[in-house]
Amino acid sequence: MKYFKIIIAVCLISIISCKEKEVKEQKSEIKNITIHTIGDSTMANKPKPDENPERGWCQVFPKFLNDNVTLENHAVNGRSTRSFIDEKKWEKVHNKLKEGDYVFIQFGHNDQKENSPKRYTNPYTAYRNNLIRFVKESREKGAKPILFTSIVRRNFNADSTLVDTHGVYPLQVRLVANEYEVPLIDLQYLTEKLEESYGYEGSKKLHLHYAPNEIPYYPKGKEDDTHLSVLGATEVAKLAVKNLKEKVISFDKILK
Repeated sequence: MKYFKIIIAVCLISIISCKEKEVKEQKSEIKNITIHTIGDSTMANKPKPDENPERGWCQVFPKFLNDNVTLENHAVNGRSTRSFIDEKKWEKVHNKLKEGDYVFIQFGHNDQKENSPKRYTNPYTAYRNNLIRFVKESREKGAKPILFTSIVRRNFNADSTLVDTHGVYPLQVRLVANEYEVPLIDLQYLTEKLEESYGYEGSKKLHLHYAPNEIPYYPKGKEDDTHLSVLGATEVAKLAVKNLKEKVISFDKILK
């Protein structure tokens, strides 16, 4: 009986030790995670944040993350899937990817610019295939791609109806996400609801609307219905967080 108790005790100690090791390994893996964000100006970091009221939503996203993860924001103003690849920006991101990382992918605003051949992509061909490339090459490195549709522009018509400006580009994102089984955060739909909830006048606060001399950074004033204010970027980031928790397994483990 004495020896039996000793054997049981040894087994219990062994099980506890294995569990503690497993927990430590899991924590170590979580701490090594990096979120890489690729996209355009609606995501990008803006200069002089103490003076400049403009923000990309990924610029404010780190405030929702815990200490186990870092975010590297690679989004750049004015970039499309074409220019992001052609300028070797994707190559630099791809070289950094490691197993367990996340890649946030949101393009579209500049892909649709037909008068800019270095940026324009046909939504049915180049745009679609560039998205697929980001997905496949992320997975080849063991990283987890997540697709985002573009945020809406504040484009209300004379009847105060919010009107789409992105055409079929968001649809292609949805199709690629479905075909390649990639988590999709439909920011087009979510920000459409956000803009409408603030209304025609109130939604100006989500963007950059300033009268001349209202703030020092824009002495001539500003009316920008595409880019985001601190409030707008924070609201979009909140929408992203909520939906990432719902659609991406274990994402809540890296959130505050």
